[in-house]
Amino acid sequence: MHVYIYDDYLNKSKYSKAVNRMEIRLTDLGLNGKIIRLGGIKNIKGTIQNEIKLGAKTIVAVGNNQTVNKIIGAIIDTDVYGDFQRKTLLGIIPIGNDNSIAASFGIKNEEEACNILLARRIEKIDLGLVGDRYFLNEATIEGLGTTIDLGDYSLEIEDKGTVRIVNLLSDKANLIGSNPHDGLLDLIINTRKKDQTLLKLNKFVISNASEQLLIDGVIEVKTPAEISVDRDKVSVIVGRDRLFQ
Repeated sequence: MHVYIYDDYLNKSKYSKAVNRMEIRLTDLGLNGKIIRLGGIKNIKGTIQNEIKLGAKTIVAVGNNQTVNKIIGAIIDTDVYGDFQRKTLLGIIPIGNDNSIAASFGIKNEEEACNILLARRIEKIDLGLVGDRYFLNEATIEGLGTTIDLGDYSLEIEDKGTVRIVNLLSDKANLIGSNPHDGLLDLIINTRKKDQTLLKLNKFVISNASEQLLIDGVIEVKTPAEISVDRDKVSVIVGRDRLFQ
């Protein structure tokens, strides 16, 4: 059974045509399912976990990066429904802006997403962790003033730039070959001097007294924060043109 989680911003009139196209296509493909609209729901995790307990096999995030981030924790919460979690798939139907997660999985628009759901091509991938928050693509922070504690030694960045912690790519133009199957995160440090440092790590602590860490472009987290990777944590329905093998 499919359960479609509609983000509340889709209630705006400018998205009505895209939502209608998606719903018509899902009906044509025989992929009808239960619709849950997030507007007004206080306990999102509890609502989704209840659907999983009732037998939902595929939870589909209809929206953008933030929509995925809202529901991913519910799907992979093994402490509550471990037996159900292993059988539950994540699907994504992107509508609107900020859909780099869908792009990583080779999903370009809502109509193509419906065809991908039908094809049911499944990949089990790693997730990044910032404390107890998950991320699929990457977490970023301003370089200047950031310290990366690797246990035996630490790196302190003294120039302006960006620190990226990448789990999987969101852009084909990126030359870093991130692999969401290797149990490692790519730490990429770019400064105004155009230097680039790349480390592959599975655990470290990052801190910056004046900046916050941005997860998947939607959630800000205060530092210091422990960063780690949870291997093969979620099964995702992906497109043929995904940005990883």
